[in-house]
Amino acid sequence: MYHTKYLIGGKTNLFLQKYINQSLMSSDLKILSANIKNNILTKRYKFSIAKTQDIKEIVKEHKYVSGLHNFSNVNLYTSRTHTCDQLRNEDCGKSVILCGWLEYVRLNRFIILRDGYGSTQLVIPENASTELNDFIKQIPLESVLMCYGSVKLRPVGEINKDQSTGMIEVIVDQLLLLNAVDTKLPFQLRKFNKANESLRLKYRYLDLRYPEMQYNLRLRSKLLMKMREFLINHREFVEVETPTLFKKTHGGAQEFIVPTHEKGKCYSLVQSPQQLKQMLMVGSMDRYFQVAKCYRDEGAKSDRQPEFTQLDIEMSFTNQDGVMLLIEELLSFVWPSELGKIKIPFPRLSYEEAMVTYGSDKPDIGRSTKISNWTKYIPNATNEVFALVLKNAEDKLTKKQINDLKILISTNYPDVKFSLLNIRSVETFKENIKKIINGIDVAAMLAADNISEHDLVAIASGSKYKSLSVLGKINEHFKVDNSSDDRWRFVWIINFPLFEMDSNQIQSVHHPFTQPQTEITSDNLLEVKGFHYDLVLNGSEVGGGSIRIHDANLQTKVIGSILNIPIETMSHLVEALKSGCPPHGGIALGVDRLLSILCNTNSIRDVIAFPKTFEGKDLLSGAPTEITTEDMKRYHLKIDNIEKS
Repeated sequence: MYHTKYLIGGKTNLFLQKYINQSLMSSDLKILSANIKNNILTKRYKFSIAKTQDIKEIVKEHKYVSGLHNFSNVNLYTSRTHTCDQLRNEDCGKSVILCGWLEYVRLNRFIILRDGYGSTQLVIPENASTELNDFIKQIPLESVLMCYGSVKLRPVGEINKDQSTGMIEVIVDQLLLLNAVDTKLPFQLRKFNKANESLRLKYRYLDLRYPEMQYNLRLRSKLLMKMREFLINHREFVEVETPTLFKKTHGGAQEFIVPTHEKGKCYSLVQSPQQLKQMLMVGSMDRYFQVAKCYRDEGAKSDRQPEFTQLDIEMSFTNQDGVMLLIEELLSFVWPSELGKIKIPFPRLSYEEAMVTYGSDKPDIGRSTKISNWTKYIPNATNEVFALVLKNAEDKLTKKQINDLKILISTNYPDVKFSLLNIRSVETFKENIKKIINGIDVAAMLAADNISEHDLVAIASGSKYKSLSVLGKINEHFKVDNSSDDRWRFVWIINFPLFEMDSNQIQSVHHPFTQPQTEITSDNLLEVKGFHYDLVLNGSEVGGGSIRIHDANLQTKVIGSILNIPIETMSHLVEALKSGCPPHGGIALGVDRLLSILCNTNSIRDVIAFPKTFEGKDLLSGAPTEITTEDMKRYHLKIDNIEKS
């Protein structure tokens, strides 16, 4: 092993580092392993096959393996004895080996060593050599170190209650520089002085060292493992991988096109495994799931990415209640214990109830204000009038925010008449409301909604659902204080319309594969409901699914006759349905969005290791990038209006 005194120098460091790395690979550096059969640990020499030795011989050979038989699984197969978050009071007196990144140095004596699990304070002895002290001054922050030392309780006055290892410190015996930072880092990893997101995404490998990112990604891993455990071990589901390259689907989200070397022919990256999992049901794979990568070429939002992950599930011989019960049991099983418990069954709201009550099909039922229908106070009203009374919210919005909100509403809902009134005086409000709504029974309205000074009142009239949606947007800006202990507010939204009118064309509200609740006729297209269900958590949609059409004739009618999608584009699915397809249904949970809520992040980018930006760009690699002339020829591509260099 190399003592720090051999690592001192300037330009020679690179040469020495290369020599040391080579030497480490061929030295007797301890790599720990577990012999499960004999229930003892072994060591490896030169990364060769393990040699079983008596534990006493290993302890005798090196004092740092004295606690070898107590190692946790996280340290097996490594050269450390503990992580930087593992040592506690009861470890006092132990000889340990820690590995990690140099986070901070204070007074040239106190070192904070950090790894993916936490941080530990190292202390250089007062009688350390001059060479060691000089060496510490030269180590760049974020360099990789290995420390040999002994655990000691901190003095009472130096205990750090905010740190999990704050009761102890490690007195350094040897300090090994495994790899020095050889470049100027674009930012320092400081909790209270973070770089902007664009810079952190460009150097994501550094950003991942933040404790928050470590927690988020490790929780993600555990959650996915628990999902697999529940579905496979407890509910007999089968994990099946389906292709990412598939055929373009008409309708729905915009898909990424993948050109091939066959002229004029392309694949499409799947926006979901929808058709493939339905064909698995035809193939009697009656309980399917997968953790699926999906792709949508849409504008990015804080809770969307061009590529995302969903837990995809499908079952045969089931119904809506069966799928919903499965998800409730699944989430109860996987829910992290440190985040409390969730209550099942989840409440249910019809689409109509959600819109009329909250103005949204994804309401935060515990923290949203209920909408009032003022139409009943207006004789001979030509349009329905709705209002949202926000208590004590008079000064919650600045003038700029109010103007921005009005512009947003006028742009997206031009046919809705909208007013926003701050109530500084009830008498003034009475006069104003009479001017806005002719003939309204002011006294009845005031009494019903208990309107008083300092309230903020939003009023919308026009098309029913558009007016309600406007007030739903207002609701998103004002969260009511949640007086209950219900931290996780789940709700199922059911009984969605099957079709809607958009730009004078009939379209599916979700997708064309949802089973209708009643027979579809030419007279009830906009009234018929579908067996679709969305799962909402704290005001965000975290899942959606439906019972599927399993009758080929009905599917042909929906695709061809109602939605006017060329039936030949779906011929593979229709043929499958003709081949003996069982009744089936399923759901997909948005893994990224669910984790973002659990981790309380501002964006799903914070729970994805290497996400894209709002514009769908990968700042780390610079993708998407221009393609070469050779690639253009191979894939028969021609780009117009491009400047030639």
